[in-house]
Amino acid sequence: MEFGLFIKKLITFFIEPLGLIITLFLLGLWFLFDSKQKLAKQFLSFSFGFLILFSYPPFSNYLIKKLENQYPKYDYKANVKYIHVLGHGHNTDTSQPISSNISDGGTKRVIEGIIIHKKIPNSKIVFTGYEGYTNEANAKMNSILALALGVDEDNMIVNSKPNDTREEAKYMKSIVGLEPFVLVTSATHMPRSMLLFKSMGMNPIAAPTDFHKSEINSYLKLPNIEALEGSRMAIHEFLGMIWAKIRG
Repeated sequence: MEFGLFIKKLITFFIEPLGLIITLFLLGLWFLFDSKQKLAKQFLSFSFGFLILFSYPPFSNYLIKKLENQYPKYDYKANVKYIHVLGHGHNTDTSQPISSNISDGGTKRVIEGIIIHKKIPNSKIVFTGYEGYTNEANAKMNSILALALGVDEDNMIVNSKPNDTREEAKYMKSIVGLEPFVLVTSATHMPRSMLLFKSMGMNPIAAPTDFHKSEINSYLKLPNIEALEGSRMAIHEFLGMIWAKIRG
């Protein structure tokens, strides 16, 4: 991983829920041991309060819905040549099958891309994504899964160089120009992706998958780790959109 990208991810960690909570908690401990009781109480209270808030399912679901309700599921009617599947997480543990090497979100993206590809004659799937902390690119791993699921290698375009969504968009533009194409990514990630692709004058057709929202509206729920992760995903995307707008 490039040093600049590592620094970007490090900064992002500390302004997302878990990093923010840890930072506030550590500052609280610092003030506690430094005999600054008032500040210690404030920072420890904030860290505990944010932990409860971000882990509370209704709040997490509210944030996720704000993103996932922006684009409905794909209707499988467009007749385009290219389907772009954005990268996600993976591992390269050879003791695991390829179905386990790809993250849950990544697997859903690949499957959705294949479903669309099967419905459009002569279409091609474009896989992008770098290696992350592994020794193999995510784009390559996704293509291996697609190959195992019956996609012809000649119908795949694989590029392992893009490190983020902006770079993925730049690469896709070099292929399709201004022609419409189907964009497959997680529903939480779709608004930011569409923002970036459209900002380059492109014409993506949204095909969201990997939904996390819940239609259960009960407020009688205890905080849990799944809700904390949902809040993290949502805030990561909101921050990404803010940063994208700042960069123009």
